[in-house]
Amino acid sequence: MSISNSIRAQIPPIHPEGYPFIGGFALASLVLFWIFTPLGWIGTLLTVWCALFFRDPIRVTPQRDGLVVAPADGRISMITRALPPAELGLGDRPLLRVSIFMSVFNVHVNRSPIAGRIEKISYRPGAFINAELDKASEDNERNSLAISTPHGKIGVVQIAGLVARRIVSFVREGQTVGAGERFGLIRFGSRLDVYLPDGTEVLVSEGQTAIAGETILADFDVAVPGLSFRSQ
Repeated sequence: MSISNSIRAQIPPIHPEGYPFIGGFALASLVLFWIFTPLGWIGTLLTVWCALFFRDPIRVTPQRDGLVVAPADGRISMITRALPPAELGLGDRPLLRVSIFMSVFNVHVNRSPIAGRIEKISYRPGAFINAELDKASEDNERNSLAISTPHGKIGVVQIAGLVARRIVSFVREGQTVGAGERFGLIRFGSRLDVYLPDGTEVLVSEGQTAIAGETILADFDVAVPGLSFRSQ
């Protein structure tokens, strides 16, 4: 492998959603160079950051019935019991909720935590308070998915954060998704909540770093041996 090919192999691809933003930052940098060179270098650094924000690296997802993988990169900020969003129809009792906080430096492409059928998608506008706060689950802009699986319904909620202003969905109701498959993106800092059925035992802890499509959050079939993996 040549040096140039080796370098390209180390650079993750950029999601198409990011092209307009990266182009805008690059154009602004050129203007800033013309106005005042040091400002142009600041603009260049911001352009690089923007490209990194929209990176979409290949992930190797463990494939086995019953596995629940992380839907987002970031820090597991909270594991608690909470009422799921009413619009998802997951009942009126608290469920186990795993929250993953994404900083502006994390990959922001979101992936399905489990294989199943998307039974419902519900978008709700709202506020833009700090996504690390517990009340963000109730007050902030959010996009909620109910995924039907043989183990019950799982709720996945994209929550806009303090600087996030756009939740993007790549899927539709009735669509079948595989574990680790891309289903959406949130721009510029946010949070993902996963609501799990009663009796689920999580395999992660608060403060742990999660990798979307790879970190196993829970296993419904802990007694079933064998794992396979799929790169995507």
